[in-house]
Amino acid sequence: MSRLFTLLIALALCGLASSRAVAESPDILLISIDDLNDWVGPLGGHPQAKTPNIDRLAARGMTFTNAHATAAICNPSRSSLMSGMLPSHIGVYGNNHDWRNSPALEGKPVLPLFLQENGYRTLGGGKLFHSHTYFPRAFFGLLPRKGFDDYYPAMNRQLPDEVRPLGWPLNENPNLVLGFFDWAPVAAEDSAMADGQVVSWAVRQIGATHEKPLFLGAGIYRPHLPWYIPQAYFDLHPLDQVELPSTIQNDLDDVPGAKRYANNQRVHEWVVETGKWKEGVQAYLASISFADAMVGQLLDALDASGRAGRTIIALFSDHGWHLGEKGQWRKQTLWEESTRVPLIVVAPGVTVAGSRSAEPVSLLDLYPTLVDLAGLDPPGHLQGHSLLPLLRDPGAEWPHVAITTHLFGNHAVRTRFHRYIRYADGGEELYDHREDPQEWQNLALSPDHAELKERLASLLPTVNLQPPNRSRR
Repeated sequence: MSRLFTLLIALALCGLASSRAVAESPDILLISIDDLNDWVGPLGGHPQAKTPNIDRLAARGMTFTNAHATAAICNPSRSSLMSGMLPSHIGVYGNNHDWRNSPALEGKPVLPLFLQENGYRTLGGGKLFHSHTYFPRAFFGLLPRKGFDDYYPAMNRQLPDEVRPLGWPLNENPNLVLGFFDWAPVAAEDSAMADGQVVSWAVRQIGATHEKPLFLGAGIYRPHLPWYIPQAYFDLHPLDQVELPSTIQNDLDDVPGAKRYANNQRVHEWVVETGKWKEGVQAYLASISFADAMVGQLLDALDASGRAGRTIIALFSDHGWHLGEKGQWRKQTLWEESTRVPLIVVAPGVTVAGSRSAEPVSLLDLYPTLVDLAGLDPPGHLQGHSLLPLLRDPGAEWPHVAITTHLFGNHAVRTRFHRYIRYADGGEELYDHREDPQEWQNLALSPDHAELKERLASLLPTVNLQPPNRSRR
C-alpha cells in the first residue's frame, strides 16, 4: 500500500512539474506573408523598398539572408513548412494537391497540432495554409482538420471577404493569371482590407489573457495578386521614380528547356509591350509597404501587451517573386528570385539584436526551431534542422543546404555560394553567387565544374512521391 501511495505521489508531482513547465513555455507569434521576395530592408533586394516595421523586427533578432522556400508555389511550400517534410517526401507539388490526403503524413502532426498536443492554445487567422481569393471555394483553402482551437474568420475559412475596386480587372490584360494580374488603389481604410481584418483580430488575441502559452499564426495575404490596396501606399512610391530590376538580353539562351517557363515569360512580354513595367513594380512595392504596415500593428500590440520579452517571433514568406528578372513575372521557377525569402527570428534571451546569418537555411527548418525554442522534444518525422545553433552564434558551423522543388522531379540545391538545378528531364543549371548574384551565366555546361555538379547533385532528394488526391476546394 505504501508503495502504491508513493507511486501516486510521484506521478502527481511529475504532472505538477509538467504543468508548470508548460505554463512557463514562451508564446509564439508566427507571421506569414504571401509572395514576398527579398524586397525588404534587411535583404536589400530593391533600393526603394520601404519596410520600416520589418526593419525594426530584424533589429530585434536574427535575419537569415540566405533563406529559401522548399517549393516555388504556395501550397507545397506551406504544407512542407507546417508538416516539417520536403514536398517530394509528401508528394505535394501544386496548389491542387491536397496535402491532407498524403499517406506520408498519416499520424504526423503539423506544427499547430503538435503545439496544441503539448499544452499550447493554438489560434490562427488569414493565410497560413494554402488558400486564395480567386474563387469563393478557395477562401477555406487547405486548413488542417484539427490543430487550431480557434480560427479567423471561421474554423472553416481562412480569408475574409476582400476589398476590390469597381470594374476590376483594370489593366485590360489578356486574361493573364486568370485575370488577376491586376493592380489599382481602393477607397478603403486599412482596417477594412482583408489583411486589416485578420490583423485586427490577431491584435485582440495578443492583448487578451490566455491560461496557456499561446501560438498565434497571422497570415498576411499581400503582396499576393491582385495588388488592390489603399492609395496612400501607391503614393509612397511615385511612378516616375520607380527603378526597374536589372536584366540582360537573351538571359535564357543558356538555360536548357527554357520553354517550361513560357507562361511567366508571356506575362513579362505583355508588361513590356504595354509599357506597364514601372506600374507593376510600383504596385508590388506599394503592396509590400501595406503588408509591412500590418506587421507594424502586430509588433505594436505585442509591445503594448507586456509579453514581448517572452514571445518568440518568426516572420517568413512562402516563396519569392519575379518582376522581370530572367524575363519572368510571378514565382514558379527554381531561380533565386523565386526561392529566396525573408526569414527573421526573434527569440528573447537567445538571439542577438540585429544579428545576421548568410548560411543556407530552409523554411523546413522553422518547425524544429520553434519546437526547440519552446523547450519541447521534436517529433521524429521532421526533416529540417533547428536553427538554434545559428540563433545563438551566427558564426556556428552549419553543414546543411536548402532544397527547393518545383513540380515533380525538378529540384534546386542552394549552398553558401552556389545554386545547382536539375530538372526531371536531366537539364542542369549551375550558378556561382560570388561572381554572378543575378544568375546570368549558367556554368553547368562547362567541364571545369563537373566535380562540383556531381557533389551538389548528390544532395538532391532521392524520394519523389506521386501526389495525393487532388483537393476538391
